[in-house]
Amino acid sequence: MSVEVNRLPCEGSAEEAVVEFTHQSEKLSFQPPDSPDNKGVAVKAIFVAPQDAVIVTSDGNRLPAVPVSEAYKLNVLRDEAERHDGVRVHVREASGSRDTVKETEDSEGDRVLSFPSEEDEKKRNTSDSTDGNLKRSMPPSYTHPLFPPLPLYGPPSRWRDVQCLLFRFSSFFLSLAFLGVIVLGSLFTSIPPAFQHIWKRLGSKDPDADRPFYQEEMRRKQLREQQVRLWRRRRSARHLDHEDSEDNDESDSDIKAVGPDPIVCDIGFYARRVGLDVETHLVETEDGFVIELWHVYDPEEYTPLPEEERRHKGPDLFTGKFRREPGQTKNNKKPKFPVLLMHGLLQSSGAYCVNDEDSLAFFLCKSGYDVWLGNNRCGFKPRHVLLEYSDPRMWCWNIRQMGVFDLAALTSRVLYETGFEKIGLIAHSQGTTQTFVALAKEQRPDLGEKLTVFCALAPAAYAGPLIGKMYFKFMRVITPAMFRMLFGIHAFIPFMMTMHSLLHPRVYGWLGYKVFSFLFNWTDRRWDRDLKNRMFLFAPVYVSAESMRWWLGRECFAKHKCILATKEEWRAEEKEDRELDKLDKQERSRNEKKANKILKAAERDMEGDHKSENPKHAARRMRPKGSRAWYNHQAPPFALWVCGNDALVDGTKLLRRFDGGREPHVKVVHKKVIEEYEHLDVIWAMDAVGQVFKEIREVLWKTCNARDLCRVPEGCEDVPAWNPAGHEDTQKEEDDGMESDSSSSDEDESS
Repeated sequence: MSVEVNRLPCEGSAEEAVVEFTHQSEKLSFQPPDSPDNKGVAVKAIFVAPQDAVIVTSDGNRLPAVPVSEAYKLNVLRDEAERHDGVRVHVREASGSRDTVKETEDSEGDRVLSFPSEEDEKKRNTSDSTDGNLKRSMPPSYTHPLFPPLPLYGPPSRWRDVQCLLFRFSSFFLSLAFLGVIVLGSLFTSIPPAFQHIWKRLGSKDPDADRPFYQEEMRRKQLREQQVRLWRRRRSARHLDHEDSEDNDESDSDIKAVGPDPIVCDIGFYARRVGLDVETHLVETEDGFVIELWHVYDPEEYTPLPEEERRHKGPDLFTGKFRREPGQTKNNKKPKFPVLLMHGLLQSSGAYCVNDEDSLAFFLCKSGYDVWLGNNRCGFKPRHVLLEYSDPRMWCWNIRQMGVFDLAALTSRVLYETGFEKIGLIAHSQGTTQTFVALAKEQRPDLGEKLTVFCALAPAAYAGPLIGKMYFKFMRVITPAMFRMLFGIHAFIPFMMTMHSLLHPRVYGWLGYKVFSFLFNWTDRRWDRDLKNRMFLFAPVYVSAESMRWWLGRECFAKHKCILATKEEWRAEEKEDRELDKLDKQERSRNEKKANKILKAAERDMEGDHKSENPKHAARRMRPKGSRAWYNHQAPPFALWVCGNDALVDGTKLLRRFDGGREPHVKVVHKKVIEEYEHLDVIWAMDAVGQVFKEIREVLWKTCNARDLCRVPEGCEDVPAWNPAGHEDTQKEEDDGMESDSSSSDEDESS
């Protein structure tokens, strides 16, 4: 995308420059110019990432991202209004190859701003800011096809309010009808299994006997029943004030008294059931959203902060300030190493807290880690420093903003609260997607320098076969305008949240499982089914219709089936890999011409037929495998746990990308494919502790950069420190991913 500003409409006078800046400011402000309090006037734009410009208002608050050309225009007009020199500004594409935006003067004394051409921008890994008074103000001239520009919604007006009402009216009924079809479909498909269940019962057979962990399920269920009975006896004894009546049988001596589960949407309640607790911190993102960060702690080691200390601290991130330096806990133990967990699509981080002692968050906390649970924007309580629920700008975001803004804000807050230089990151499903996007060299690669390791559970980088189902195809074939008419421009099917508050938790949990199982082809075979209603109590949450359009619409993920490469690109890479794999390394070196022929064929598949092209130009386009890498040297070490029976995403393609040398800067410190696992089994399966959680615990400690400062987690006493020196490439290329020999990108997968 080229910036669509050929000449800024300033005729030379300072007054006209101020007028033009005022018009542009009104277009991007919080409220219209005739509002009585004149609050939230747009004064400048800040490019947090090359494609994401946030608006800074006169009262110091932030407004969400706007199209880069509009933000750029605001900054240049502001600069002109402040100069008062009457010099015109011309914006044009550079005639030659250029890496940065450059300011010059023409023969008439006018300022000329030249920015890179689209082809030059594609070759660059990141978009550099300019020097001088336009620093952090220049937009990129190229937009990734997977991240098309978001719509621009200006300040409130009568016409905009009427449009919003029309969208909300149409989407309420149409999305409700869509949801009704999904619910009916889920109920209809559950009829045959129900009859099979009844038939086995009539035949005196146990229909659940073929579940892989059935005996363990029954044992845990009986244990929970004993805990409730003991809790009730002790409660009755305290109520009657008869201490001698408390029954302490030998059979109860090893049983902890735990009350019945009312199934409440409160992770603090479930933390207290296992001897832990939770405090909530509010975090402000750089575009003004207020999101929740949950801190899981041991009450014997940590004193929760007062409420005023847990409020949001403003939009500035990574300031280098800390609440306190890492030090001793209140029981004089060494501090725990901090870990941030991010949740999946339509979920909250409560998904990590539903399996009692075997919940990932509680397991890591009791193992000796400082656990923080991040939640993306809106969640259960949509909040923004300026915007209200009804404002469409509140919902104008997708996966890129969740990674660039939300993940960065949460990481910064954990660093501030703990005093550490780096933290560990664990993410599941969509949480891995927003991390993969945020760490990309075109987005916010410096975030990788704040992480010791990125543990990806069911990594969602490539689509699985489920994307071809009928209801997903329907959402892919409709136009963007029809998508907005069907699902609106605000929250995606907000009626689901209404059902969440109205239905009984057991009914909602049962229905939630049926619907999500129907949509995403999940089963509960490996879960503790007695806890299933609790599992779906923390989902769904508020997400934007624009975000779901990125996942399911006709332009982005559903079309290309990848988060950072177009369909043509990754298919050409796979074809190239298949051909090159037929040649061993020695033969490849002896048959360089043959290898180059394969590379040229792959380039033609991706870019079209270039027979008439200058051979020198064609040779210049030839790149080794790392030339189209997503990440640069700032990427943290990766650890991946792939579900082999996952129909929603295809983690094996991502592993092949790393194994094939496509990402020379990424060090994979651990990888595992669990063939029998489905998408949610990686966090909810009854054997996930042994299959996944213990390995995560070891990987976090292996890559920890503060081992001397922190206490050793339980079970990690013999885990050696990871040595990154063995993973470094012999030749370091910072941004263009160019290596003289693709064989130098081979990765050492073990520590």
